[in-house]
Amino acid sequence: MPAEKRVEKITDMNLDFPQWYTDVVRKADLADYSETGGCIIVRPYGYGVWELITAHLDAKFKETGHENMYMPLLIPESLLEMEKDHIEGFAPEVAWVTHAGNEELTERFYIRPTSEPLFSAHYAKRIQSWRDLPCLYNQWCTVMRWEKTTRPFLRGREFMWQEGHTAHATKEESLAEALMILDIYSNFCENVLCIPVIKGQKTEREKFAGAMSTYTFEALMHDGKALQSGTTHDFGDKFARVFNIQYTDKNNQLQYATQSSWGVSSRLVGAIIMVHGDNNGLVLPPGVAPVQLMVVPVAAHKPGVREKAEEIRARLAKTLRCKIDNTDHAPGWKFAECEMKGIPLRLEIGPKDIENNQCVLVRRDTGEKITAPLDGIEKTATALLEEIRLNLFARAKARQESQTFTAQSVPELKQILDTTPGFVKAMWCGADACEVRVKEEATATSRCIPFTQERVGETCFVCGGTAEKMVVWSRAY
Repeated sequence: MPAEKRVEKITDMNLDFPQWYTDVVRKADLADYSETGGCIIVRPYGYGVWELITAHLDAKFKETGHENMYMPLLIPESLLEMEKDHIEGFAPEVAWVTHAGNEELTERFYIRPTSEPLFSAHYAKRIQSWRDLPCLYNQWCTVMRWEKTTRPFLRGREFMWQEGHTAHATKEESLAEALMILDIYSNFCENVLCIPVIKGQKTEREKFAGAMSTYTFEALMHDGKALQSGTTHDFGDKFARVFNIQYTDKNNQLQYATQSSWGVSSRLVGAIIMVHGDNNGLVLPPGVAPVQLMVVPVAAHKPGVREKAEEIRARLAKTLRCKIDNTDHAPGWKFAECEMKGIPLRLEIGPKDIENNQCVLVRRDTGEKITAPLDGIEKTATALLEEIRLNLFARAKARQESQTFTAQSVPELKQILDTTPGFVKAMWCGADACEVRVKEEATATSRCIPFTQERVGETCFVCGGTAEKMVVWSRAY
Protein backbone atom coordinates (compact mmCIF):
# COMPACT_ATOMS: atom_id res chain seq x y z
CA MET A 1 0.00 0.00 0.00
CA PRO A 2 1.38 3.45 -0.88
CA ALA A 3 2.98 5.02 2.19
CA GLU A 4 1.92 8.62 1.64
CA LYS A 5 -1.61 9.87 1.37
CA ARG A 6 -1.70 11.82 -1.88
CA VAL A 7 -5.44 12.47 -1.93
CA GLU A 8 -6.47 14.87 0.81
CA LYS A 9 -10.20 15.01 0.14
CA ILE A 10 -11.24 11.61 1.45
CA THR A 11 -11.73 10.70 5.09
CA ASP A 12 -9.14 8.47 6.71
CA MET A 13 -10.59 4.95 6.71
CA ASN A 14 -9.24 4.28 10.21
CA LEU A 15 -11.02 7.34 11.64
CA ASP A 16 -14.44 7.04 10.00
CA PHE A 17 -14.85 3.97 7.79
CA PRO A 18 -18.46 4.66 6.67
CA GLN A 19 -17.55 8.21 5.59
CA TRP A 20 -14.39 6.92 3.87
CA TYR A 21 -16.58 4.48 1.94
CA THR A 22 -18.99 7.20 0.82
CA ASP A 23 -16.09 9.46 -0.16
CA VAL A 24 -14.55 6.74 -2.34
CA VAL A 25 -17.86 5.92 -4.03
CA ARG A 26 -18.35 9.54 -5.05
CA LYS A 27 -14.79 10.72 -5.70
CA ALA A 28 -13.86 7.62 -7.70
CA ASP A 29 -16.97 8.47 -9.74
CA LEU A 30 -18.63 5.11 -9.18
CA ALA A 31 -22.03 6.48 -8.22
CA ASP A 32 -23.91 9.54 -7.06
CA TYR A 33 -27.04 10.21 -5.08
CA SER A 34 -30.28 10.72 -6.99
CA GLU A 35 -33.49 12.66 -6.48
CA THR A 36 -35.20 9.30 -5.85
CA GLY A 37 -34.64 8.70 -2.15
CA GLY A 38 -32.74 5.51 -1.33
CA CYS A 39 -31.72 4.94 -4.96
CA ILE A 40 -28.36 5.79 -6.53
CA ILE A 41 -27.19 6.87 -9.95
CA VAL A 42 -24.58 4.36 -11.10
CA ARG A 43 -22.03 6.39 -13.03
CA PRO A 44 -20.33 4.98 -16.18
CA TYR A 45 -17.19 3.98 -14.27
CA GLY A 46 -19.20 2.11 -11.62
CA TYR A 47 -21.37 0.53 -14.28
CA GLY A 48 -18.21 -0.52 -16.11
CA VAL A 49 -17.17 -2.53 -13.04
CA TRP A 50 -20.65 -4.11 -12.90
CA GLU A 51 -20.55 -4.92 -16.63
CA LEU A 52 -17.32 -6.85 -16.17
CA ILE A 53 -18.82 -8.72 -13.21
CA THR A 54 -21.85 -9.65 -15.30
CA ALA A 55 -19.70 -10.70 -18.27
CA HIS A 56 -17.63 -13.11 -16.14
CA LEU A 57 -20.66 -14.65 -14.44
CA ASP A 58 -22.90 -14.75 -17.51
CA ALA A 59 -20.25 -16.77 -19.35
CA LYS A 60 -20.07 -19.25 -16.46
CA PHE A 61 -23.85 -19.60 -16.32
CA LYS A 62 -24.02 -20.33 -20.03
CA GLU A 63 -21.15 -22.82 -19.80
CA THR A 64 -23.30 -24.79 -17.34
CA GLY A 65 -26.37 -24.78 -19.58
CA HIS A 66 -28.33 -21.82 -18.25
CA GLU A 67 -30.28 -19.48 -20.51
CA ASN A 68 -31.20 -15.85 -19.94
CA MET A 69 -34.81 -14.73 -19.96
CA TYR A 70 -36.84 -11.88 -18.50
CA MET A 71 -39.85 -11.68 -16.19
CA PRO A 72 -42.19 -8.71 -15.62
CA LEU A 73 -41.33 -6.00 -13.11
CA LEU A 74 -44.83 -6.09 -11.59
CA ILE A 75 -46.30 -9.12 -9.83
CA PRO A 76 -49.99 -9.54 -8.88
CA GLU A 77 -50.68 -9.57 -5.16
CA SER A 78 -52.50 -12.90 -5.51
CA LEU A 79 -49.24 -14.62 -6.47
CA LEU A 80 -47.36 -13.31 -3.44
CA GLU A 81 -50.08 -14.57 -1.11
CA MET A 82 -49.81 -18.15 -2.37
CA GLU A 83 -46.63 -18.95 -0.41
CA LYS A 84 -47.02 -18.06 3.28
CA ASP A 85 -43.34 -18.09 4.33
CA HIS A 86 -42.34 -16.10 1.26
CA ILE A 87 -44.83 -13.27 1.86
CA GLU A 88 -43.94 -13.05 5.56
CA GLY A 89 -40.27 -12.69 4.69
CA PHE A 90 -40.71 -9.95 2.11
CA ALA A 91 -43.85 -8.07 3.22
CA PRO A 92 -42.00 -5.31 5.16
CA GLU A 93 -39.88 -4.41 2.09
CA VAL A 94 -42.51 -4.64 -0.65
CA ALA A 95 -43.38 -1.53 -2.70
CA TRP A 96 -46.91 -1.51 -4.11
CA VAL A 97 -48.50 -0.12 -7.27
CA THR A 98 -52.11 0.74 -6.46
CA HIS A 99 -53.18 3.22 -9.18
CA ALA A 100 -52.97 3.60 -12.96
CA GLY A 101 -53.46 7.29 -13.68
CA ASN A 102 -56.34 8.36 -11.46
CA GLU A 103 -57.95 4.93 -11.29
CA GLU A 104 -57.44 2.53 -8.43
CA LEU A 105 -56.44 -0.93 -9.61
CA THR A 106 -58.78 -3.82 -8.90
CA GLU A 107 -55.75 -5.87 -7.83
CA ARG A 108 -52.56 -4.38 -6.44
CA PHE A 109 -49.21 -5.18 -8.02
CA TYR A 110 -45.95 -5.29 -6.14
CA ILE A 111 -42.60 -4.34 -7.64
CA ARG A 112 -40.44 -7.45 -7.67
CA PRO A 113 -38.16 -7.89 -4.68
CA THR A 114 -37.39 -11.31 -6.25
CA SER A 115 -39.23 -13.42 -8.82
CA GLU A 116 -39.97 -16.86 -7.34
CA PRO A 117 -43.78 -16.49 -7.65
CA LEU A 118 -43.61 -15.48 -11.33
CA PHE A 119 -41.20 -18.26 -12.26
CA SER A 120 -43.29 -20.78 -10.34
CA ALA A 121 -46.51 -19.74 -12.08
CA HIS A 122 -44.67 -19.91 -15.41
CA TYR A 123 -43.33 -23.40 -14.68
CA ALA A 124 -46.84 -24.62 -13.79
CA LYS A 125 -47.91 -23.82 -17.36
CA ARG A 126 -44.77 -24.94 -19.18
CA ILE A 127 -43.74 -28.16 -17.43
CA GLN A 128 -45.80 -31.20 -18.36
CA SER A 129 -43.36 -34.06 -18.86
CA TRP A 130 -39.95 -35.20 -17.61
CA ARG A 131 -38.73 -34.17 -21.06
CA ASP A 132 -39.35 -30.51 -20.10
CA LEU A 133 -36.80 -30.74 -17.28
CA PRO A 134 -34.48 -29.34 -16.17
CA CYS A 135 -35.36 -25.68 -16.75
CA LEU A 136 -32.19 -23.66 -16.22
CA TYR A 137 -32.97 -19.95 -16.37
CA ASN A 138 -31.38 -16.69 -15.27
CA GLN A 139 -32.36 -13.06 -15.56
CA TRP A 140 -30.34 -9.85 -15.25
CA CYS A 141 -32.54 -7.10 -13.89
CA THR A 142 -33.15 -4.67 -11.05
CA VAL A 143 -35.29 -5.33 -8.01
CA MET A 144 -36.86 -3.11 -5.36
CA ARG A 145 -36.83 -3.60 -1.61
CA TRP A 146 -37.98 -0.67 0.50
CA GLU A 147 -35.00 -0.47 2.84
CA LYS A 148 -35.18 2.05 5.68
CA THR A 149 -31.42 2.61 5.80
CA THR A 150 -29.52 2.73 2.53
CA ARG A 151 -25.89 2.93 1.46
CA PRO A 152 -24.55 3.04 -2.13
CA PHE A 153 -24.13 -0.45 -3.63
CA LEU A 154 -24.46 -2.19 -0.25
CA ARG A 155 -28.12 -1.62 0.49
CA GLY A 156 -30.52 0.30 -1.71
CA ARG A 157 -34.20 0.39 -2.55
CA GLU A 158 -33.48 -0.44 -6.18
CA PHE A 159 -30.38 -2.41 -7.09
CA MET A 160 -28.93 -4.42 -9.96
CA TRP A 161 -28.63 -8.15 -9.73
CA GLN A 162 -29.07 -11.50 -11.40
CA GLU A 163 -31.48 -14.13 -10.23
CA GLY A 164 -31.27 -17.71 -11.40
CA HIS A 165 -34.36 -19.88 -11.24
CA THR A 166 -34.27 -23.58 -12.07
CA ALA A 167 -36.69 -26.51 -12.05
CA HIS A 168 -35.67 -30.16 -11.75
CA ALA A 169 -37.07 -33.67 -11.57
CA THR A 170 -35.70 -34.58 -8.14
CA LYS A 171 -34.68 -33.08 -4.83
CA GLU A 172 -31.14 -34.33 -5.37
CA GLU A 173 -30.91 -32.32 -8.60
CA SER A 174 -32.15 -29.03 -7.14
CA LEU A 175 -29.74 -29.38 -4.20
CA ALA A 176 -26.85 -30.15 -6.59
CA GLU A 177 -27.76 -27.05 -8.59
CA ALA A 178 -27.67 -24.80 -5.51
CA LEU A 179 -24.27 -26.15 -4.47
CA MET A 180 -22.81 -25.95 -7.99
CA ILE A 181 -23.77 -22.29 -8.36
CA LEU A 182 -22.34 -21.56 -4.92
CA ASP A 183 -19.01 -22.89 -6.19
CA ILE A 184 -19.22 -20.72 -9.31
CA TYR A 185 -19.88 -17.66 -7.15
CA SER A 186 -17.15 -18.34 -4.61
CA ASN A 187 -14.54 -19.18 -7.26
CA PHE A 188 -15.36 -15.95 -9.07
CA CYS A 189 -15.16 -13.97 -5.84
CA GLU A 190 -11.76 -15.39 -4.91
CA ASN A 191 -10.10 -15.67 -8.34
CA VAL A 192 -11.45 -12.55 -10.07
CA LEU A 193 -12.51 -10.17 -7.30
CA CYS A 194 -9.60 -11.36 -5.11
CA ILE A 195 -11.90 -11.60 -2.08
CA PRO A 196 -11.53 -14.65 0.21
CA VAL A 197 -14.83 -16.12 1.36
CA ILE A 198 -16.27 -18.68 3.74
CA LYS A 199 -18.85 -21.02 2.21
CA GLY A 200 -21.58 -22.65 4.23
CA GLN A 201 -25.24 -23.09 5.03
CA LYS A 202 -27.47 -20.50 6.65
CA THR A 203 -29.26 -21.37 9.87
CA GLU A 204 -33.04 -21.81 9.85
CA ARG A 205 -33.42 -18.30 11.25
CA GLU A 206 -31.23 -16.71 8.58
CA LYS A 207 -32.31 -18.70 5.53
CA PHE A 208 -34.23 -17.20 2.59
CA ALA A 209 -37.97 -16.83 3.01
CA GLY A 210 -39.64 -19.94 1.58
CA ALA A 211 -36.46 -22.00 1.09
CA MET A 212 -35.81 -25.48 2.39
CA SER A 213 -32.14 -24.53 2.78
CA THR A 214 -29.96 -21.52 1.93
CA TYR A 215 -26.24 -21.52 1.14
CA THR A 216 -24.00 -18.49 1.32
CA PHE A 217 -20.50 -17.19 0.84
CA GLU A 218 -19.42 -14.60 3.38
CA ALA A 219 -16.62 -12.05 3.01
CA LEU A 220 -14.91 -9.92 5.64
CA MET A 221 -14.60 -6.20 4.99
CA HIS A 222 -11.63 -4.04 5.99
CA ASP A 223 -13.44 -2.77 9.08
CA GLY A 224 -14.11 -6.30 10.38
CA LYS A 225 -17.78 -6.50 9.40
CA ALA A 226 -19.13 -9.37 7.33
CA LEU A 227 -20.87 -9.02 4.00
CA GLN A 228 -23.21 -11.68 2.67
CA SER A 229 -21.91 -11.62 -0.88
CA GLY A 230 -24.33 -14.01 -2.52
CA THR A 231 -26.72 -16.87 -1.78
CA THR A 232 -28.23 -19.96 -3.38
CA HIS A 233 -31.44 -21.64 -2.27
CA ASP A 234 -32.84 -25.14 -2.50
CA PHE A 235 -36.64 -25.08 -2.46
CA GLY A 236 -37.22 -28.81 -2.85
CA ASP A 237 -40.84 -29.18 -3.95
CA LYS A 238 -42.15 -26.50 -1.59
CA PHE A 239 -43.12 -23.96 -4.26
CA ALA A 240 -44.15 -26.72 -6.66
CA ARG A 241 -46.83 -27.95 -4.25
CA VAL A 242 -48.19 -24.44 -3.80
CA PHE A 243 -48.18 -23.57 -7.51
CA ASN A 244 -49.02 -27.12 -8.69
CA ILE A 245 -45.89 -27.63 -10.78
CA GLN A 246 -46.29 -31.28 -11.75
CA TYR A 247 -44.87 -33.47 -14.49
CA THR A 248 -45.30 -37.02 -15.76
CA ASP A 249 -42.14 -39.05 -15.13
CA LYS A 250 -40.65 -41.84 -17.28
CA ASN A 251 -42.97 -44.36 -15.59
CA ASN A 252 -46.00 -42.21 -16.45
CA GLN A 253 -46.40 -41.24 -12.78
CA LEU A 254 -47.31 -37.70 -11.73
CA GLN A 255 -44.54 -35.99 -9.72
CA TYR A 256 -43.85 -32.56 -8.26
CA ALA A 257 -40.89 -30.68 -9.72
CA THR A 258 -38.20 -29.27 -7.44
CA GLN A 259 -36.64 -25.80 -7.70
CA SER A 260 -33.65 -23.66 -6.84
CA SER A 261 -32.90 -19.97 -7.02
CA TRP A 262 -29.69 -18.00 -6.61
CA GLY A 263 -28.35 -14.49 -6.96
CA VAL A 264 -25.62 -11.94 -6.53
CA SER A 265 -26.05 -8.21 -6.78
CA SER A 266 -24.24 -4.93 -7.25
CA ARG A 267 -23.26 -5.13 -3.58
CA LEU A 268 -20.23 -6.98 -4.97
CA VAL A 269 -19.02 -3.54 -6.08
CA GLY A 270 -19.29 -2.43 -2.46
CA ALA A 271 -17.34 -5.50 -1.38
CA ILE A 272 -14.49 -4.62 -3.76
CA ILE A 273 -14.32 -1.12 -2.32
CA MET A 274 -14.33 -2.25 1.32
CA VAL A 275 -11.90 -5.16 0.95
CA HIS A 276 -9.24 -3.59 -1.27
CA GLY A 277 -9.56 0.20 -0.93
CA ASP A 278 -7.10 2.38 0.99
CA ASN A 279 -6.62 6.02 1.97
CA ASN A 280 -5.74 6.95 -1.60
CA GLY A 281 -9.10 5.65 -2.82
CA LEU A 282 -10.30 2.67 -4.78
CA VAL A 283 -8.16 -0.38 -5.57
CA LEU A 284 -9.62 -2.52 -8.36
CA PRO A 285 -8.73 -6.13 -9.11
CA PRO A 286 -7.50 -6.30 -12.72
CA GLY A 287 -10.28 -8.65 -13.80
CA VAL A 288 -13.03 -6.07 -13.18
CA ALA A 289 -11.10 -2.83 -13.76
CA PRO A 290 -12.68 -0.89 -16.66
CA VAL A 291 -9.18 0.54 -17.23
CA GLN A 292 -6.43 -1.92 -16.41
CA LEU A 293 -3.62 0.40 -17.45
CA MET A 294 -3.53 4.18 -17.85
CA VAL A 295 -0.82 5.74 -20.01
CA VAL A 296 0.24 9.13 -18.63
CA PRO A 297 2.46 11.34 -20.82
CA VAL A 298 4.96 13.34 -18.74
CA ALA A 299 6.11 16.71 -20.15
CA ALA A 300 3.51 16.14 -22.83
CA HIS A 301 4.20 19.57 -24.36
CA LYS A 302 7.60 18.42 -25.59
CA PRO A 303 7.94 17.08 -29.13
CA GLY A 304 7.06 13.45 -29.68
CA VAL A 305 5.80 12.65 -26.16
CA ARG A 306 2.07 12.53 -26.92
CA GLU A 307 2.69 10.60 -30.11
CA LYS A 308 4.84 7.99 -28.35
CA ALA A 309 2.32 7.67 -25.53
CA GLU A 310 -0.46 7.06 -28.05
CA GLU A 311 1.67 4.49 -29.86
CA ILE A 312 2.16 2.59 -26.59
CA ARG A 313 -1.54 2.82 -25.76
CA ALA A 314 -2.46 1.38 -29.16
CA ARG A 315 -0.06 -1.52 -28.64
CA LEU A 316 -1.34 -2.32 -25.17
CA ALA A 317 -5.01 -1.91 -26.11
CA LYS A 318 -4.79 -5.04 -28.25
CA THR A 319 -4.56 -7.19 -25.13
CA LEU A 320 -5.54 -4.94 -22.19
CA ARG A 321 -8.25 -2.42 -21.30
CA CYS A 322 -6.00 0.58 -21.75
CA LYS A 323 -6.52 4.36 -21.97
CA ILE A 324 -4.36 7.47 -22.19
CA ASP A 325 -4.74 10.60 -20.08
CA ASN A 326 -4.29 13.42 -22.58
CA THR A 327 -5.91 16.07 -20.42
CA ASP A 328 -4.08 19.30 -19.64
CA HIS A 329 -3.85 18.53 -15.91
CA ALA A 330 -0.43 18.38 -14.25
CA PRO A 331 1.14 14.89 -13.99
CA GLY A 332 0.72 14.86 -10.19
CA TRP A 333 -3.01 15.42 -10.56
CA LYS A 334 -3.22 12.60 -13.10
CA PHE A 335 -1.32 10.25 -10.81
CA ALA A 336 -3.67 10.99 -7.90
CA GLU A 337 -6.69 10.52 -10.17
CA CYS A 338 -5.41 7.10 -11.28
CA GLU A 339 -4.97 6.12 -7.65
CA MET A 340 -8.40 7.38 -6.62
CA LYS A 341 -10.05 5.38 -9.40
CA GLY A 342 -8.11 2.25 -8.49
CA ILE A 343 -6.50 1.69 -11.90
CA PRO A 344 -4.22 -1.34 -11.38
CA LEU A 345 -1.28 -0.07 -13.46
CA ARG A 346 -0.05 3.36 -14.49
CA LEU A 347 2.48 3.80 -17.28
CA GLU A 348 4.49 7.03 -17.22
CA ILE A 349 6.40 8.07 -20.33
CA GLY A 350 8.47 11.25 -20.79
CA PRO A 351 11.29 12.57 -23.03
CA LYS A 352 14.11 10.78 -21.15
CA ASP A 353 12.13 7.54 -21.16
CA ILE A 354 11.64 7.79 -24.90
CA GLU A 355 15.34 8.46 -25.36
CA ASN A 356 16.16 5.29 -23.36
CA ASN A 357 13.35 3.22 -24.96
CA GLN A 358 11.75 2.62 -21.56
CA CYS A 359 8.84 3.63 -19.35
CA VAL A 360 7.90 3.62 -15.68
CA LEU A 361 5.14 1.27 -14.50
CA VAL A 362 3.47 2.03 -11.16
CA ARG A 363 1.44 -0.60 -9.28
CA ARG A 364 -1.71 0.60 -7.54
CA ASP A 365 -1.64 -2.16 -4.95
CA THR A 366 1.87 -1.47 -3.61
CA GLY A 367 2.89 1.86 -5.13
CA GLU A 368 6.04 0.19 -6.49
CA LYS A 369 7.67 1.92 -9.47
CA ILE A 370 9.25 -0.33 -12.08
CA THR A 371 11.43 0.87 -14.94
CA ALA A 372 10.69 -1.39 -17.91
CA PRO A 373 11.91 -1.52 -21.53
CA LEU A 374 9.30 -0.66 -24.15
CA ASP A 375 10.29 -3.79 -26.05
CA GLY A 376 7.96 -6.49 -24.76
CA ILE A 377 5.92 -4.03 -22.68
CA GLU A 378 2.76 -6.06 -23.42
CA LYS A 379 4.15 -9.14 -21.66
CA THR A 380 5.57 -7.08 -18.81
CA ALA A 381 2.23 -5.35 -18.15
CA THR A 382 0.26 -8.59 -18.36
CA ALA A 383 2.61 -10.31 -15.92
CA LEU A 384 2.35 -7.40 -13.48
CA LEU A 385 -1.45 -7.48 -13.61
CA GLU A 386 -1.34 -11.15 -12.66
CA GLU A 387 1.03 -10.34 -9.78
CA ILE A 388 -1.40 -7.65 -8.62
CA ARG A 389 -4.30 -10.12 -8.74
CA LEU A 390 -2.42 -12.65 -6.63
CA ASN A 391 -1.19 -10.02 -4.19
CA LEU A 392 -4.64 -8.52 -3.63
CA PHE A 393 -6.04 -11.93 -2.75
CA ALA A 394 -3.09 -12.83 -0.51
CA ARG A 395 -3.35 -9.51 1.31
CA ALA A 396 -7.10 -9.88 1.85
CA LYS A 397 -6.68 -13.50 2.96
CA ALA A 398 -4.02 -12.54 5.50
CA ARG A 399 -6.28 -9.82 6.87
CA GLN A 400 -9.20 -12.23 7.12
CA GLU A 401 -7.08 -14.76 8.99
CA SER A 402 -5.76 -12.10 11.37
CA GLN A 403 -9.34 -11.00 12.08
CA THR A 404 -10.75 -14.49 12.71
CA PHE A 405 -11.14 -15.53 16.34
CA THR A 406 -12.77 -18.18 18.52
CA ALA A 407 -15.09 -17.66 21.49
CA GLN A 408 -16.27 -19.91 24.32
CA SER A 409 -19.03 -17.64 25.62
CA VAL A 410 -21.33 -14.84 24.48
CA PRO A 411 -19.53 -12.21 26.63
CA GLU A 412 -16.22 -13.26 25.05
CA LEU A 413 -17.72 -12.96 21.56
CA LYS A 414 -19.08 -9.52 22.39
CA GLN A 415 -15.73 -8.37 23.75
CA ILE A 416 -13.97 -9.52 20.58
CA LEU A 417 -16.43 -7.73 18.30
CA ASP A 418 -16.29 -4.59 20.43
CA THR A 419 -12.50 -4.38 20.31
CA THR A 420 -11.19 -6.32 17.28
CA PRO A 421 -14.12 -6.88 14.87
CA GLY A 422 -14.01 -9.84 12.53
CA PHE A 423 -15.25 -13.41 12.15
CA VAL A 424 -15.74 -15.37 15.36
CA LYS A 425 -15.94 -19.16 15.35
CA ALA A 426 -17.97 -20.77 18.10
CA MET A 427 -19.76 -24.07 18.76
CA TRP A 428 -23.58 -23.98 18.65
CA CYS A 429 -26.20 -26.44 19.81
CA GLY A 430 -28.64 -25.54 17.03
CA ALA A 431 -31.32 -24.01 19.28
CA ASP A 432 -33.06 -20.92 17.94
CA ALA A 433 -33.19 -19.44 21.45
CA CYS A 434 -29.39 -19.48 21.64
CA GLU A 435 -29.10 -17.74 18.27
CA VAL A 436 -31.56 -15.05 19.40
CA ARG A 437 -29.59 -14.54 22.59
CA VAL A 438 -26.38 -13.90 20.63
CA LYS A 439 -28.18 -11.30 18.54
CA GLU A 440 -29.65 -9.58 21.58
CA GLU A 441 -26.59 -9.63 23.85
CA ALA A 442 -23.75 -9.26 21.34
CA THR A 443 -25.60 -7.62 18.38
CA ALA A 444 -24.07 -10.33 16.18
CA THR A 445 -25.64 -12.73 13.72
CA SER A 446 -24.75 -16.19 12.48
CA ARG A 447 -23.11 -15.81 9.09
CA CYS A 448 -23.05 -19.49 8.17
CA ILE A 449 -22.42 -23.05 9.25
CA PRO A 450 -19.19 -23.57 7.27
CA PHE A 451 -18.85 -26.61 5.05
CA THR A 452 -15.34 -26.96 6.45
CA GLN A 453 -15.99 -27.71 10.10
CA GLU A 454 -13.59 -27.30 13.05
CA ARG A 455 -13.94 -28.31 16.68
CA VAL A 456 -13.28 -25.03 18.50
CA GLY A 457 -14.92 -26.04 21.79
CA GLU A 458 -16.72 -28.88 23.51
CA THR A 459 -20.12 -27.34 24.20
CA CYS A 460 -22.47 -24.65 22.91
CA PHE A 461 -20.91 -21.28 23.69
CA VAL A 462 -24.35 -19.89 24.58
CA CYS A 463 -26.09 -22.48 26.76
CA GLY A 464 -23.34 -25.02 27.48
CA GLY A 465 -25.34 -27.85 25.89
CA THR A 466 -24.18 -30.45 23.39
CA ALA A 467 -22.85 -28.84 20.21
CA GLU A 468 -21.81 -30.56 16.99
CA LYS A 469 -21.69 -27.58 14.64
CA MET A 470 -19.18 -24.75 14.47
CA VAL A 471 -20.77 -21.48 13.31
CA VAL A 472 -19.15 -18.27 12.13
CA TRP A 473 -20.63 -15.18 13.79
CA SER A 474 -20.06 -11.50 13.10
CA ARG A 475 -21.61 -8.10 12.87
CA ALA A 476 -22.61 -7.48 9.29
CA TYR A 477 -23.68 -5.02 6.65
